[in-house]
Amino acid sequence: MTSYKELLKQREALEQQISEARRRELSDAVSQVRALVAEYGLTAQDVFPAGKAAGKTGRSSTAGSKVAPKYRDPATGQTWTGRGKAPKWIQNENREKFAI
Repeated sequence: MTSYKELLKQREALEQQISEARRRELSDAVSQVRALVAEYGLTAQDVFPAGKAAGKTGRSSTAGSKVAPKYRDPATGQTWTGRGKAPKWIQNENREKFAI
């Protein structure tokens, strides 16, 4: 049976091999892309058009917008929107007394 230390050494060796293989393959990929760009006279705008894919994440247009806080801790002034995990100051408390 292989020991823990031996397995760690194997993992380290594999991670190094993975890193080297990735570096080599990325270098080859970049060379291929540069050759195609030169061959066809492509520009960055041709490859990455600004209007089509830029900024599209598949979410609605309201995603990432700020939400007004619904609760405030009177002791510290900290606020919480009511979304996500509740902060410690409001956990196990009646939220109505913290409502803004």
